[in-house]
Amino acid sequence: MTTGMEAEDSMDTAVIAPTSERTEIQKMPWLALVLFAAMGFILVAAETMPAGLLPVIATGINTSEAFVGQFVSVWALGTVVVTVPAISMTRSMRRKPLILIVIAGLIVGNTVTAISTDLVLSLVSRFVAGAFTGIIWGILAAYGRRISPARRGGLSLAIVSIGAPLGFALGTPLGTSLGMALGWRWSFVALSILAIIGLVLIACFVPDAPGQPAAARLRLRKVFLMPGIAIVLAVIFTWMLAHNTIYTYVAPFLRATGTRLGPDFILFVYGIASVAGVGITAVFLDRHPRLLIHLSLLFFIAAAVVLFVGHASVPAVIAAAVLWGLTFGGGAAQLQSALTLAGGDHSDVANSFLPVAFNLAIFAAGIVGALLLQNFDALVLAVWMVAMGAVAFLLTIYGRRTAFTN
Repeated sequence: MTTGMEAEDSMDTAVIAPTSERTEIQKMPWLALVLFAAMGFILVAAETMPAGLLPVIATGINTSEAFVGQFVSVWALGTVVVTVPAISMTRSMRRKPLILIVIAGLIVGNTVTAISTDLVLSLVSRFVAGAFTGIIWGILAAYGRRISPARRGGLSLAIVSIGAPLGFALGTPLGTSLGMALGWRWSFVALSILAIIGLVLIACFVPDAPGQPAAARLRLRKVFLMPGIAIVLAVIFTWMLAHNTIYTYVAPFLRATGTRLGPDFILFVYGIASVAGVGITAVFLDRHPRLLIHLSLLFFIAAAVVLFVGHASVPAVIAAAVLWGLTFGGGAAQLQSALTLAGGDHSDVANSFLPVAFNLAIFAAGIVGALLLQNFDALVLAVWMVAMGAVAFLLTIYGRRTAFTN
């Protein structure tokens, strides 16, 4: 007969044992997954909030809006440069101490931004915060899946992923409103306070998970060349490029429609619909992952077609925004699931490529969108959305035997 203490020791072993050795975890760690989702909310809000506060920050630190725009660019640069090597070097570390360290680093970087009066220091602090953010993104998906029952891996990813669309839909607008009312620095202070609360709660309530034994680790190049990894990353890049080009330049697109719809309203509609999209993904991801991503991309393309064909109609544009959110909202969870499964025991490193692919697409979207708007009417953004969405869909068909296998 097992004593209560022995039962607890047995359960702890099941939670922290390596993937190949652990016994089946029986209970969903709901609180831990919600805390990871909350951290995703904070990360997205912290990255995008300067875009909503450009004039206020520019006035506050006596510089141009173009310079403040680099607050987002250097954040993305930090993610791209640091994430993959950092995840590779920390593969042997236990997951809980690692995530607490990087969240603490994010808090320090964000707080320095909040109080800095030096332009160079402000940019450096944003770069550092972006670097820590990339590491957090690289950890969250695999960590959440590792502490969850294997049969509910898709659900765990969907829960963790809900923080990102909530950050876009609510975090950035709320932070912008706070910055307008009290001063932009208070928006950053508020994010640091939320991150500190998240750090404490994760330290208290999230179970630990092991790092990867040295003998089991592969070099970065070999992980990248594992069957399916490159295909999933290609889908991430093209789908994100299709999405973010029109997302970034939604204001000129809406002006071209003549509907008088504002970007704040459309992006709010998109954000709420994307939360619903995460819910749909949570229901079907564990049972029909390949069908789900095929349908998501097909309806994403349909949303783009409606935006182009029905651009002059207010109901059509709103309906397209809803369909856009429903289809793209769950995309992160679907792609993280595919990347995690393709990576297997090397899923932490595989997932470290994900924020790099996302941020490269964000960077490319800004350039592509600017070039398109210089040479064509803004309605071409919907055509670009169709074209890149179709490329992403074809890649999922091509990768059905290695990346999207069931």
